[in-house]
Amino acid sequence: MTKKLADLFDLSDEKDIKQEDSEPAEVVVKKLEAALKDVDKVDAALPTVRDLETSDQELDEIAETAKNTFNDLMDLGMNVEARYSGDVFNNASRMLETALTAKTNKINKKLKMVELQIKKAQLDLKQREGGYDDSIDGDGIVIDRNALMREILGRKE
Repeated sequence: MTKKLADLFDLSDEKDIKQEDSEPAEVVVKKLEAALKDVDKVDAALPTVRDLETSDQELDEIAETAKNTFNDLMDLGMNVEARYSGDVFNNASRMLETALTAKTNKINKKLKMVELQIKKAQLDLKQREGGYDDSIDGDGIVIDRNALMREILGRKE
């Protein structure tokens, strides 16, 4: 493009456009990649929850596909004209967000399962200590169903 055309249509230089488009995308990419690394660390630190591996594998596949697509879109964005690269980088960041969401959902599911396992262990412990029995306490009086029915029927007569 000639300088006269750029002045006529009030266009900035292509170098300026490339810098404007690539700087925010790079910042977003770095933040999302750092978040994905943190998610992977948390995922590795969690104990393995059994019987849920199929959905874990599916979430891992989604995250891996999204990361691969992100890399492809970043390469494409660097090789297209500057005016089109913004949309490509925007879609690339969406792919990285999808990967982050998949990893986060996997971790949330594991955390929920660990929480349920802890609650079950607490209930089992209370039951072993004798904290639970089949009787119902009411104002210090312990009575079973049959005795309650006899008392109710006795008052009617």
